[in-house]
Amino acid sequence: MNGAESLVQTLLDGGVEVCFTNPGTSEMHFVAALDEVPGMRCVLCLFEGVVSGAADGYARMAEKPASTLLHLGPGLGNAIANLHNARKGNVGIVNIVGDHATYHVKYDAPLTADIEGLARPVSQWVRTSQSAAELPGDTAEAVAQARRGQIATLILPADASWGNDSPGAVGIPELPEPALADEEDLAAAIAALSLGAKCMVLIGGVHVSRERAAQMDRLAQSCGVRVALDGFMTRVAGGEGMPPLERIPYFAEKAISVFENLEHIILLGCKPPVSFFAYPGISSVLTQEHCQVHRLTGPWDDIDDTLEKLVSAAGAAELVPRSLPCEPPELIPGALSEKSVAAAFAHYLPADAIVVDEAVTSGALCYPFAERARRHDWMMETGGAIGWGIPAAVGAAVACPERKVVCLSGDGSAMYTVQGLWTIAREALDVTVIIFANQRYAILEIEFARTGARGGIPGPNAAQMLHLGNPELDFLQLAGGMGIHATRAETADQFIEQYSKAVTTTGPHLIEVMMLDTRA
Repeated sequence: MNGAESLVQTLLDGGVEVCFTNPGTSEMHFVAALDEVPGMRCVLCLFEGVVSGAADGYARMAEKPASTLLHLGPGLGNAIANLHNARKGNVGIVNIVGDHATYHVKYDAPLTADIEGLARPVSQWVRTSQSAAELPGDTAEAVAQARRGQIATLILPADASWGNDSPGAVGIPELPEPALADEEDLAAAIAALSLGAKCMVLIGGVHVSRERAAQMDRLAQSCGVRVALDGFMTRVAGGEGMPPLERIPYFAEKAISVFENLEHIILLGCKPPVSFFAYPGISSVLTQEHCQVHRLTGPWDDIDDTLEKLVSAAGAAELVPRSLPCEPPELIPGALSEKSVAAAFAHYLPADAIVVDEAVTSGALCYPFAERARRHDWMMETGGAIGWGIPAAVGAAVACPERKVVCLSGDGSAMYTVQGLWTIAREALDVTVIIFANQRYAILEIEFARTGARGGIPGPNAAQMLHLGNPELDFLQLAGGMGIHATRAETADQFIEQYSKAVTTTGPHLIEVMMLDTRA
């Protein structure tokens, strides 16, 4: 068994059964090992940003890591944006990055790069295997780190891959038990619950399940505290059966108003709330100075144990959590608008669907409109690097082939990783992609005004940097050229017809929704 074969077998033994790939020459022995060691599903992506985003989406839904296979430093560089998103979402991934043979690096060949230097900003664990003998043990440690919700980057020199002195697959180290909340911190938080509406319990982390949401609602009912979701969730349950939960808004001014009357905030799985960007004259910290912050658990700590102790201390364990009924919104026929699209989206959203949300402006109403839709899971872009949506939809569909995936994307975001459509078609994934085509970077137009640059009004050169026309993007041709059946909606009635058909049939579909001059 050579190094590459032992690597693949160790991954499989550790439960890493899917590899999203874009290989090159240095990785050919790994590619060959995929035929020698059965069991690994390999998904080819045409750009490394799709590779990393797909691994993110897969891990969120499978609740276990996938691996990537990337070609040297440039391949890793192309993957960094979506690795950044995964890191911010506390999502575990095993990156396998090929490198030149150890003895070849000193010659500084054209593709030689500082791979470890590139990896460190988006990885919590980085290691370069020096031989086939070391490779299985390094792989096992990488899998263990990824299981803890970390980005683990294992650099694979070509001679470590082809070397024949491997000892074979190695077992994965045991995971430590999730850390419990500090007893003193917990006691202070329990005391704060008595303040009722002047206290908020804010939850984030990896997965806000129905069970965790139910516990939050017990606290709301018993203590009168406010309960809320972090603004950008890795994964959150939604729709029928969920209790009502606030969601922290994106814009700093609105978020500050949410927190302004609080004296205590209890954090479960998330960090203290801060503004997404800095703005002149607006505080970066969203809570007021007098508000005491109790950070009880990190994203991979024992959130369930902490919630149970809070609920028990509040005497709320026997309370029946409130449950939203299934009441999808009524359709809004006629002119195309953000409301009419959001209403149709939620009206027809299938039961147990997975929603991948990267529609920052035109799709902003989809989340609140789906509050009473059929039960579903919602994934959000956690790191702010656009080009995540379509790749994450690839990964979610690979993880959950029995569930419909609906991807909400702006046209600008989609163009970062549009190659993901080819992978959706090639793998025949059950994904419906909705492109909100407003032919501009609408969020940047908003941010231009909010930052006060040039008095908030772009001049002709600045306006060109925010506009996607001349030529206009044509997603029917883009999708068709990559094997995806695509349609275009210019009215609400057309969208209703096209979307209802797409989500009731199996297989890939794309709808280009022409959101030109259709605000509100």
